[in-house]
Amino acid sequence: MKILENKVAIVTGAGSGIGKAIALLYAAEGAKVVVSDIGEKGGNEVVQEIKSQGGQAIFAKADSSKPDDNKQLVETAVQQFGGLHIAVNNAGIGGPLGPVGDYPLDGWEKVISINLSGVFYGLRYQIPAMLKAGGGSIVNMASILAKVGTKGSCAYVAAKHGVVGLTETAALEYAAQNIRVNAIGPGYILTPLLTNSLDDATMKSLVGFHPMGRLGKAEEVASLALWLNSDKASFVTGSYYNVDGGYLAQ
Repeated sequence: MKILENKVAIVTGAGSGIGKAIALLYAAEGAKVVVSDIGEKGGNEVVQEIKSQGGQAIFAKADSSKPDDNKQLVETAVQQFGGLHIAVNNAGIGGPLGPVGDYPLDGWEKVISINLSGVFYGLRYQIPAMLKAGGGSIVNMASILAKVGTKGSCAYVAAKHGVVGLTETAALEYAAQNIRVNAIGPGYILTPLLTNSLDDATMKSLVGFHPMGRLGKAEEVASLALWLNSDKASFVTGSYYNVDGGYLAQ
């Protein structure tokens, strides 16, 4: 029997990068996956890839920063697949760079709305559906920057720190009701979020931050997300796991 057999999962930001890797792995392990992304092209391509490998998936366009989109996403999962057991709140952006004293206000609002409020909205609607299903498990995508700061990214750092606090609070509130909530803190992962925005010199400098001497792979984060949202992690809740090649050990 596959690890996620008969489970229904929502993965946000699943059109590329880490979210895509998670959606593909969950489907391969038997989950019925609601692939969510603001971009239709990438999301539909992931669904087709899952189906071509014999998995079950549908695409649902959603903007994670909008409460109603999160509500509709959960309703779609329940209507299409009969319930909700697993969620990964992964959608996120990097946002503009700049010191706190000059940081653009609209940039702050956008990063917080997607990277922090979007996770809250996900939890807000996922948890009631999971309670109806008898329990479930949620992974929130944080970052190594949920534990340390870095110059120029105040909104991103603040949002990701908030995700860990939100994760811990939700975990405590629903631990006795068979819902687990955990967070993952990836280091710098080789995804379009990096490759599409940084030049080669900057990419090489990022490698030097990781004692293992390389950037991470989306599939390595997906493997941790699979374990956390499976019964193999049945006594794990309220935790933060970094997958960072040694970044935070320095």
